[in-house]
Amino acid sequence: MSAVVVKLGGHTLDDLGPDSPVLIDLASDLAELKAGGNDVVLVHGGGPQIAGLLAARGLQSSFVDGLRVTDDETMECVSMALGYVNQKVCAALSRRGLPVMGLSGADSQLLLSSPLGAAWGRAGSSPEVGSQVLGTVLSAGLVPVVSPVAVDSRGELLNCNADTAAGAIAAALGAELILLSDVDQIRSVPDDPSTGLADVDVAQVEAMVTSGAIRDGMRPKVQAALDALGAGAPTVQLANGTKPHALRDARANRVATTKVHP
Repeated sequence: MSAVVVKLGGHTLDDLGPDSPVLIDLASDLAELKAGGNDVVLVHGGGPQIAGLLAARGLQSSFVDGLRVTDDETMECVSMALGYVNQKVCAALSRRGLPVMGLSGADSQLLLSSPLGAAWGRAGSSPEVGSQVLGTVLSAGLVPVVSPVAVDSRGELLNCNADTAAGAIAAALGAELILLSDVDQIRSVPDDPSTGLADVDVAQVEAMVTSGAIRDGMRPKVQAALDALGAGAPTVQLANGTKPHALRDARANRVATTKVHP
């Protein structure tokens, strides 16, 4: 059986209600994937919710190379916000008949990570994935909905970027990876939507990172793609998840996307 890992993030998660158009379409698209004989894993972010909770506490968000700087107080907010997002996403998908199970990376060390470096505090590096945990859930016919709160060897929580977590899971499962955010494509000129690229290979991506053409929040996305491809994932695709039936239409090449090739 083939596997597909889908990451949902950015402003695709602005509306978490049971009647969210994004989540209604996503439930249908994921059900179609399952009906086609695919194992499916959904990984979500929660940037808007994290930012809102930090602001409510009078804390500022700061980023280095597109990754959130995470001190202890920020980690608490990240954990709370992502737990809330996980429950809301699961509730909305379940209401539409999709059999889901919410998980965090701390459950049975699903995502075992280590601190990325002093500049990022408790932000986690690319994690080791507890494939047996996912296998158990998938064999029960369920769709794991994964919050990217990871854990380190001491049992401390880490903030693992959702793109990074999705890339690691796709690598562990040898799965197709689809990254849904609020942009259509990788751009050769970051601020110019007309420079979107339909296909890029690893060498092109690495050159664009070096030149600065890939920057900020796009950097963890392309690094997730590189990690997944390097570990044997068959394909990686980036698409705009705010569009109707974004997952279905991206896989069917009906909308503008970027495919990353080895």
